[in-house]
Amino acid sequence: MDIIRIILSILLPPVGVFLQVGLGLQFWINILLTLLGYIPGVIHAIWIIARR
Repeated sequence: MDIIRIILSILLPPVGVFLQVGLGLQFWINILLTLLGYIPGVIHAIWIIARR
């Protein structure tokens, strides 16, 4: 399942984070990072998935 989350995180970072943690603080941080720049959102999403 982690492979699917990582692929979704590369395509749409907030979706991967949502599947991992739900509508928590990390999800909203990822949306903010993705709006500020696509690459920071992807890095944050992969970090969240790999950490848990």
